[in-house]
Amino acid sequence: MTAPEDPTPTEPASPVDDVIDAEIVSAPTGPPAPPLPDPDYSEAGVPSFDFVRDKIENRIATAIGSQELAESTPEGQQVDEMMHKRDEAAKKRLEEIRRSMGSSGS
Repeated sequence: MTAPEDPTPTEPASPVDDVIDAEIVSAPTGPPAPPLPDPDYSEAGVPSFDFVRDKIENRIATAIGSQELAESTPEGQQVDEMMHKRDEAAKKRLEEIRRSMGSSGS
């Protein structure tokens, strides 16, 4: 008599099975690495001259650009015209006050 054959043939393991059976290995733990010092600051936390100058120049350039954009819009032109009219009215009123004080003081 012959031995009965195994009804479930054995298949070679697939790569997916290897991934499932893989052991999870964590990275070695230890003290965290010290943070790298910022090149724009000294050890005492004082910013460098170049860093401060660049920051100021950047803010000036941003302000000038914003002003130019605001002046190029119709709303910005209207505001400029209103400011000019207000300044002229203020100058006239100041001249009136000066004349009235000059004539009454004599």
